[in-house]
Amino acid sequence: MASRRISAPEAPAPATAVAWPAIVIERASKGSLVDKIVAVLTAMISGKELRIGTKMPSVRQFAKCNGVSTFTVVEAYDRLVNLGLLSSRRGSGYYVARHEIASQLPPAIVAGPATVDALTSDLYSGVADALPVGAGWLPPEWYGEDTILDAVRHAMRIPANRLRGYGHPLGFPALRQHVAAVLTDELFPAEADQVLLTHGATHAFDLILRTLTRPGDTVFVEDPGYSNLLSLIRHHGCNAVGIPRGEHGLDLEALAARARQAQPKLMFVNTVLQNPLGTSLSQAQAHRLLALAEQFDFWLVEDDIYRDLAGRGEASLAAMDGLRRVIRVGSFSKTLSPVLRVGSICASGSLMPELVRVKMLTGLTTSEVNERAVYHAVTGRAYRRMVDRLVAQLDAGRERTIEALADVGMEPVARPRGGMFVSAGWNVPPAPDCNARSIADAALRAGILLSPDEFFLLRPSTTIWFRFNVAYAHDPVLRAFLQSAFAPLSRRLS
Repeated sequence: MASRRISAPEAPAPATAVAWPAIVIERASKGSLVDKIVAVLTAMISGKELRIGTKMPSVRQFAKCNGVSTFTVVEAYDRLVNLGLLSSRRGSGYYVARHEIASQLPPAIVAGPATVDALTSDLYSGVADALPVGAGWLPPEWYGEDTILDAVRHAMRIPANRLRGYGHPLGFPALRQHVAAVLTDELFPAEADQVLLTHGATHAFDLILRTLTRPGDTVFVEDPGYSNLLSLIRHHGCNAVGIPRGEHGLDLEALAARARQAQPKLMFVNTVLQNPLGTSLSQAQAHRLLALAEQFDFWLVEDDIYRDLAGRGEASLAAMDGLRRVIRVGSFSKTLSPVLRVGSICASGSLMPELVRVKMLTGLTTSEVNERAVYHAVTGRAYRRMVDRLVAQLDAGRERTIEALADVGMEPVARPRGGMFVSAGWNVPPAPDCNARSIADAALRAGILLSPDEFFLLRPSTTIWFRFNVAYAHDPVLRAFLQSAFAPLSRRLS
């Protein structure tokens, strides 16, 4: 269970001194400076412009030569170490470690970040005019606008002495203590020092991947599963392997067979109210999954961000395991607002120092203002009532959504147990000129934002389906569009 593996240089050559002019960085093009520096240096190393054993310039030297910050260089070098292209020697610096691994990396790693199209960017922006039927956020009034605005105003009154530094590396202490207390009361014993605050759940996933994997490692995911996670795993050069999930949970026989072949390093699991299906694992399935993780020696990352929207008594991998090989990820985005961007990692004490190191290396600390706002909101007397009201609204919205979709011939892919989403579609095989993505593109032109099946799947879909947000899915505009889309499909069904 080592936290990080770094390859040593092959047949170490004497360190070579090279002249370091500024590299060519296309600053006007899309993408971050870190991505561009990684792409340029990857090309130089894989093209053997830099020999194995070549000493890289110091962080300060590289930053000064190229007109970038030292933080940018540190993150770029760390990413190249994770890719196996550089090695770090304490007190000596960074050296070129190998060439050939670059040829095995996905194009997104070698050539820079993939382009984000209009459909996927609108899913996260929250500023588009389109009806957000496929989005992952709820209307502000569902969360309780007054509670959130009051919390933000309270957080802005931060003491002046807290403006001098970056904040605690683990995150705002009072919020960490609150998270640990809630976990102890409801699921399993936890200490504040076992809680690391993050910029939401996706940031947590990124830190875990950076800490526990290296390029070429196999990572298991649910199929279908969280769309952004699939892209993140590939970005780290890992091999994402899908484990089928459906109405009755995970296909554990398929998981066992693939674990024997692939030797996974870790697996991401949505135990409760899975995105996009809305189903939960049974206690028996959770126990069997833990047994398989033990048998094949891989970590389980429990994506637990929807638990507050579920009933009591649902399975918890972290509670069953006691954080031995389970890492729990939480978030406040689903019960407060995604704009606050506060999530958490709860892990064993032995793993926490490396997670903190990676967090500091890649972005220093998280926003204490946001964390103070969340703390003020979740510790207020109105919060529990707000969550109960939200769950009731979701329950009613989910039933209305299933009924409205049935009126246009759509059936749920799986019957959800709760939460924000219903995934449903037509039992019609997709065709090149008529599939979920082509229908979603047409919907966007009509002012409707849909999430097509391909966003969530590693395997090709055998039917046409979408993930619907129950807060928006019974709008008459959507109904009219789906009726028009269903008309040609109904002829294929008859």
